[in-house]
Amino acid sequence: MPSKAYIDNVMNLIIQRNPREYEFHQAVKEVLESLKPALDRHPQYLENCLLERFTEPERVIMFRVPWIDDHGKIQVNRGFRVEFNSAIGPYKGGLRFHPSVNLGIMKFLGFEQILKNALTTLYMGGAKGGSDFDPKGKSDREVMHFCQSFMLELYRHIGPATDVPAGDIGVGAREIGFLFGQYKRITNEFNGAITGKSLNWGGSFLRPEATGYGCVYFAREMLKTRNEIFEGKVCTVSGSGNVAQFTVEKLLQLGARVPTLSDSNGTIYDPDGINQEKLIWVKDLKNKRRGRIREYIQKFPKAEYYEGKRPWDIPCQCAFPSATENEISEEDARTLLKNGCYLVAEGSNMPSTPGAVKIFLDNKILYGPGKAANAGGVAVSGLEMAQNAQFIHWSAGYVDTKLQDLMKEIHDNSYRTAQEYGYQGNLVVGANIAGFIKVANAMLELGLV
Repeated sequence: MPSKAYIDNVMNLIIQRNPREYEFHQAVKEVLESLKPALDRHPQYLENCLLERFTEPERVIMFRVPWIDDHGKIQVNRGFRVEFNSAIGPYKGGLRFHPSVNLGIMKFLGFEQILKNALTTLYMGGAKGGSDFDPKGKSDREVMHFCQSFMLELYRHIGPATDVPAGDIGVGAREIGFLFGQYKRITNEFNGAITGKSLNWGGSFLRPEATGYGCVYFAREMLKTRNEIFEGKVCTVSGSGNVAQFTVEKLLQLGARVPTLSDSNGTIYDPDGINQEKLIWVKDLKNKRRGRIREYIQKFPKAEYYEGKRPWDIPCQCAFPSATENEISEEDARTLLKNGCYLVAEGSNMPSTPGAVKIFLDNKILYGPGKAANAGGVAVSGLEMAQNAQFIHWSAGYVDTKLQDLMKEIHDNSYRTAQEYGYQGNLVVGANIAGFIKVANAMLELGLV
């Protein structure tokens, strides 16, 4: 069977088996279509039904999470863990607490995680989990009650050599602490079953910074292909959570100017640029007071706030989508290019719609897909796992050097693979093929399991 027909058949099967899971369909379609050159060159993947096996999770866990709020009322949420692929290592991927969480989104994120983890060069499989619980507006006590109930089921499915969750949207230092505390209490073990831990009890330097820093390091490698640096460039950033904050921090350190941040309600534009002092204020706003980004203009009145808007109509040379999936539409992509943008590095997972990605690739801008550009977070999670396994603690400088080396290797591997398969400069094809081949070859060697 020709590879194109094989891909179409597998895609039709996925849609039939997973109805209305549109984000999952989108993620799989983008990957499968880019794998045609690899399938043409390696017929053993077709003969062994690798795509059918690659796109079907090894295990899907869904469970009830009952908890009691501050008013004594019983609440019930739904928990998920999609253990997608463990061919090259224990399952690894974050936990997301957000009202939008459903099985399709968990599958999409878990599927992307397989390739992302493979690109890091570390031995980690792919997984994702979470709940439709919304921590916004909840007290610390309510969040603790929920996390403890969530872990009462999750604990039996995770472990340092089995499945190692971490944080994601809605799961920060507070939630990780409550989750690991309950895991330790239930199992009577102190191990590396969760990453993103505090430095005081088994965490790694630079884990909070890793996704944002890593995305900028990846973008720096893209700029090097054109003999350019960040100094003096205007870089728009969406989001205002962990990834966005540390993306801005590293961009400032490299001499860029960042005029935007956003949240689900709107965007702030600061014509003077966000400096280190303003960023410290934003971190306090979002991480401690858990406020909204519109409060920025009350503190810094020269800034402007655009309700319901995203930052993609602000002129820039570089854009860093760092909020959520599908936040850059086809129209946004055209606007970015019209206003002079020629580099997009994705700090969040699948933030660009298929139409937007096509515009970026057709215009041959520097485009870093999320599975490659935002792999810094899981890379340092892998380094945290290594430190936990040895009961040692590496210095911040050492971890930062390792992170820079890993992001350079991810970029170079994606760039080389794209070139090898006839898609010079297309990091979507390069990242997808490089990650897939590593996992697919392992799956063949492990047998039909």
